[in-house]
Amino acid sequence: MPDMQQILQQAQKMQEQLLAAQQELAETEVTGSAGGGLVTATVSGGLELKSLAIDPKVVDPEDTETLADLVVAAVRDATASAQKLTEEKLGPLAGGLGGGMPDLGGLGLPGQ
Repeated sequence: MPDMQQILQQAQKMQEQLLAAQQELAETEVTGSAGGGLVTATVSGGLELKSLAIDPKVVDPEDTETLADLVVAAVRDATASAQKLTEEKLGPLAGGLGGGMPDLGGLGLPGQ
């Protein structure tokens, strides 16, 4: 029979590692782009949009739909990178808890 004190110490250590990884993710930023770099988005590891840069060459008052599409694509690219980073950082810790990371790709939102 496993020692209960040892199990509790192991759980405490894993919790500390998880909290440290979550903090590191919150402070990490990743960048995504669209249109060959004409639009770039920076997202935190917590999936918060931090900044958006738009090259003036892509701004056409007669065609705002293209600009909107590029913004959406850049944000999606950055978000996908942040999700991958989250899975890489937290996946091994979740595996140690006896389970895997859920599929974060769709986030259960309609239309995805």
